[in-house]
Amino acid sequence: MIPIILSAGTFLSTLLGGVVALRLRDRLHLVMGLTAGVLVGLVAFELLPEIFALVSERRLDATWAMLALMMGFLTFHIAEKTILIHRGHEDQYASHRHPHVGVLSALALSGHSFLDGVGIGLGFQVSPAVGIIVAVAVISHDFSDGLNTITLMLVHGNPSRRAVGLLLVDALAPVAGAISTLFFSVPRAGLPLYLGFFAGFLLYIGASDILPEAHSQKSTSATVVLTVVGAAFAFVVTRFA
Repeated sequence: MIPIILSAGTFLSTLLGGVVALRLRDRLHLVMGLTAGVLVGLVAFELLPEIFALVSERRLDATWAMLALMMGFLTFHIAEKTILIHRGHEDQYASHRHPHVGVLSALALSGHSFLDGVGIGLGFQVSPAVGIIVAVAVISHDFSDGLNTITLMLVHGNPSRRAVGLLLVDALAPVAGAISTLFFSVPRAGLPLYLGFFAGFLLYIGASDILPEAHSQKSTSATVVLTVVGAAFAFVVTRFA
């Protein structure tokens, strides 16, 4: 029951991040700059070091984890670009919004959040100390997950009501993930592949989706600074956790 109770903290953290994003919707280019820095920072400072530690510990070939990373990156890229295919006669210079891309992006984050909850549960399968450490890390960065979800929904033209609905999905996902671990356990040999795949997802969302969109809306020095701040925040959070 402890993993489920701790996962409730991720629910509150995600909602808080979403509320902040809603209140700053008129400055989305700044929010997106910060969000991109946080996402790329989490890949660099949390997921990749964890992958290499597991590979070294179990004497595995890191190539497979990197292949999983590329699969995660390309899966989202192909899904997004397939959805965005336009007819050849469409005015290429018109301003377009694609709400379904925002929904797809938010669902991808919710999938990651579900696996965050799974991580909490599996951590407690190892030991209470490991479970608590993982829970602290997840709660710390789920604030940015809520912020990311709202940002992705709004920037692609979704209404606030739908954005809040996806925020609730993202907030509930870690709780569902933690509950699911009551019924299964995952071999540690598969963890590098799982982490690599979702590192690729987050890398694409941060570097190839949110960041370019932030600068296409209103490119400012403040946006660049906040991207650096977001990456620094991810570094501090991961070092603390």
